[in-house]
Amino acid sequence: MSDCIFCKIVAGEIPSRKVYEDEDILAFHDIRPSAPVHFLIIPKKHIATLADARPEDSAVLGKMMVMAGELARQQGCNDGFRTIINTGRVGCQEVYHLHMHVLGGDKPLGPIVIKS
Repeated sequence: MSDCIFCKIVAGEIPSRKVYEDEDILAFHDIRPSAPVHFLIIPKKHIATLADARPEDSAVLGKMMVMAGELARQQGCNDGFRTIINTGRVGCQEVYHLHMHVLGGDKPLGPIVIKS
């Protein structure tokens, strides 16, 4: 997608601080980190949201999940981490290219949702 910032990162048109890359996925540090460790894992194939994923995307989605743990440990998250996939407007998705946030550090992260 020509106007997708993450597709531009995949294509090398926009620089990123890469954590990992292979033929299917790219992981890079978030530009506005919410925790001491905060990186994103994206499929190189443009999938707008998790709701748009199809059965043929199962392998790349599985790879994202498996690599989350390995990459989190490499980044120093040895006592746990959080994964978040925001989906659509209600899920507060900001970039419409499927992405998984991986957050961690040396202290507990606090509640995911604050009840009002």
